[in-house]
Amino acid sequence: MCTVVVSVVPDAKVPVLLVGVRDEFAQRPWEPPGRHWPDRPGLIGGRDLRAGGTWLAVDPAARRAAALLNGRGVPAGEDRRRSRGHLPLAAAAEGDLLDADLSRYDPFHLVLADLAGVRLWHWDGVSLTADGLPPGTHMIVNSGWERGEGDRRVAYFRPRFAAAPRPDGRGPEEEPAAYWGRWAELAAGDGLAPDDPRALVVRHELPDGQVWGSSSVTLLALAEDGVRYDFSARPADPRAFRRILP
Repeated sequence: MCTVVVSVVPDAKVPVLLVGVRDEFAQRPWEPPGRHWPDRPGLIGGRDLRAGGTWLAVDPAARRAAALLNGRGVPAGEDRRRSRGHLPLAAAAEGDLLDADLSRYDPFHLVLADLAGVRLWHWDGVSLTADGLPPGTHMIVNSGWERGEGDRRVAYFRPRFAAAPRPDGRGPEEEPAAYWGRWAELAAGDGLAPDDPRALVVRHELPDGQVWGSSSVTLLALAEDGVRYDFSARPADPRAFRRILP
């Protein structure tokens, strides 16, 4: 996953909103969200078919979600590397980052959101740091939690997400476009070209013939009365979201 947007308003009807845009090689196989893990039957998420894990996991009973982004730093040794895809599963199920031996993992950022707030862990291959996100609208990208205006994508999208009317939790049976409104348009890239340096939804054709780009977008709303979960495998189309929950 390349970008996570989190909006935290503790006294709102829906206190936590999360957008997750996954970027990956187009050739890497995956399955759309479902209950793919028999050992964790309460979790829902898309499944990476190569390593078996996920980039974003949701525990609807706990009103909790965890999302993983690749980080920057020192990679793990080839002889002991473990897939990072099980980290969101464990975090969503248990409500914490539990693995004590992080040296087995390449660098990552892990976002954990629930009704108590949003936590963020950063592992650079050498040291682990943690942040609690304050109320407001935040963006996490591969460089980490970007709080300034140096990242052009963040400079474009963060103020627009912050200004967008917030879904209020009413009408959970509504179709995604009606429920999310402007949030769906922004999550689908706001009409920017995929090669625009500000783009949220991207596509790059690499010299070796492979394609790297946005493969899916997730919209989540966490509230006392439940989880709203919408998903799109056509990231640039705001009308392509389909309801996963409720």
